[in-house]
Amino acid sequence: MRLSEFYIPTLREAPGEAQIPSDKLLRRGGFIRPLAAGVFSYLPLGYIVLDRVEQIVREEMNAAGALELFMPVMQPRELWERSGRWDTFEPQPIRFKDRSGREFCMGPTHEEVITSLIAEDVTSYKQLPMTVYQIQTKFRDELRARGGLIRVKEFLMKDAYSFDMDRDGLDQSYEKMYDAYVRIFERCGLSTEIVRADAGSMGGFDTREFMATSENGEDTIYKCDSCDYASNAECAACRAPEPAEQPAGLATAPEIVSTPGAKSIEAVTQLLGMNADRLVKTLLYSTADGFVAALVRGDRDLNEAKLATSLQAPDLQMATDAQVEELTGAEVGYAGPVGIDDRVRIVADHEIAAMHDFVVGANRTDAHLMGVNVGKDFQLDDYLDLRNAEDGDACPQCAQGKLYGLRAIEIGHIFKLGTRYTEALDGLVQDESGQQRPMVMGCYGIGVSRMIAAIVEQSHDERGIIWPRSVAPFEVVVLLLDPHEDELCRIADGLHDQLQEMGVRVLLDDRPERAGVKFHDAELVGYPLRAVIGKRTKETGQIELQRRRDGVDDTVNVDTAADTVVEMLQDL
Repeated sequence: MRLSEFYIPTLREAPGEAQIPSDKLLRRGGFIRPLAAGVFSYLPLGYIVLDRVEQIVREEMNAAGALELFMPVMQPRELWERSGRWDTFEPQPIRFKDRSGREFCMGPTHEEVITSLIAEDVTSYKQLPMTVYQIQTKFRDELRARGGLIRVKEFLMKDAYSFDMDRDGLDQSYEKMYDAYVRIFERCGLSTEIVRADAGSMGGFDTREFMATSENGEDTIYKCDSCDYASNAECAACRAPEPAEQPAGLATAPEIVSTPGAKSIEAVTQLLGMNADRLVKTLLYSTADGFVAALVRGDRDLNEAKLATSLQAPDLQMATDAQVEELTGAEVGYAGPVGIDDRVRIVADHEIAAMHDFVVGANRTDAHLMGVNVGKDFQLDDYLDLRNAEDGDACPQCAQGKLYGLRAIEIGHIFKLGTRYTEALDGLVQDESGQQRPMVMGCYGIGVSRMIAAIVEQSHDERGIIWPRSVAPFEVVVLLLDPHEDELCRIADGLHDQLQEMGVRVLLDDRPERAGVKFHDAELVGYPLRAVIGKRTKETGQIELQRRRDGVDDTVNVDTAADTVVEMLQDL
């Protein structure tokens, strides 16, 4: 391939809205262009990389015994209503009506579609186990599309689904996918952490995320410095403090204090002259079963994913201002557990058990209560693990170690779904005894387009991208520094043709540009190996070779250059 006949519109500077390295470099290198917020076009270079990643995914899925198919993007509302996700899936699907008024969504995922499809044709245990997958465009109505390809409205995803007769079969299918994912990310040159994760809108159990570590990742994971514990922040467990005896001389009754305009923890602590760990926040939520007040220490953040999981309330939502005022009799910012409406269930983080004489909202505008104690002034329904983990927390698994946080990008997620969807969508098969039983499902997703951003985040420097050979758009770029010199053109054409015949993906930069421009673009785009044909070649009959990853170079004779290129590529 000749660059003079190719389309690589590189940019000197990244657009102002591009904030992280992958977004900047993919735009500058001529890989992608935005059409709208969270919607991108893949230029020829970007599409080649996307295809390379896609092919690796396909090879490993096929090797694991999965069968490829392709399902519709348009999904009818009634199918999602049968699974109960039409109103609860987050982020909200992109929805529309056809000319007949029938409602659809643009598929954000395909559990409903695949379950209804398999249910039509698979009727006996003899047809199981089965794992199917597709590589398909997905759509999610992200409110804050950001980070280039990391958080978008339209993206390419590999989603696979396993169907088994029982839990043992599911476990085996799950392990096959787990191993395939490890191989996929290794082949793509990605360094990953495999962590516990929250199932979210998908549902399920034994969920694991494959996270590409990056300081620009939008997720936080916590690891233990002494054992193998690793978890997404959404579900990182917090060890309950040791039971503490209540001291003598507790306040006989709460004291109401005036706190005009103090609706935040910071405002209350400043007004009362105390630390935030002496306060208890009361956060009100609504669920299908009613209202719940969740209590956490004033210097902690409530983890809504943990709360929703503990309450088995996927529809958990923050109470509206009107609901808060109805339940407390006060403006938002003054809620507390003492005297709250009887309809409200009260749960508290484990840390609250070790607190006494603490401060809470008084359920009265511009007022708080001091000297409040659990059991004496109000009753709890339960203690739960509700707060976000923090650096330095005791490890919930080994207790001796401490947790530390890392930023990361989620690139893969595997779930055991059980029978959630097969029960809702009549995915029944006849077992060996002739009984009808729901199939047991697993779900396995990879963000194919997001992987491109993750690779760049992990493999770049101040000059540009450093592609792993396995996914690079071209393995070698031949820089012809003087395309007007016939002898050099002959040598460049010969090396290019030789490498192509040897199966090397090679690009010949034959543009009539200055040498500096060609060197700059080669480093920006990130070809794993470059071959320079210029003045030295004419004078000495030698070609300069250099690896992008580590700068290792060599100078070789023209007649041995192709063989040396292949040898150098073996180490990439």
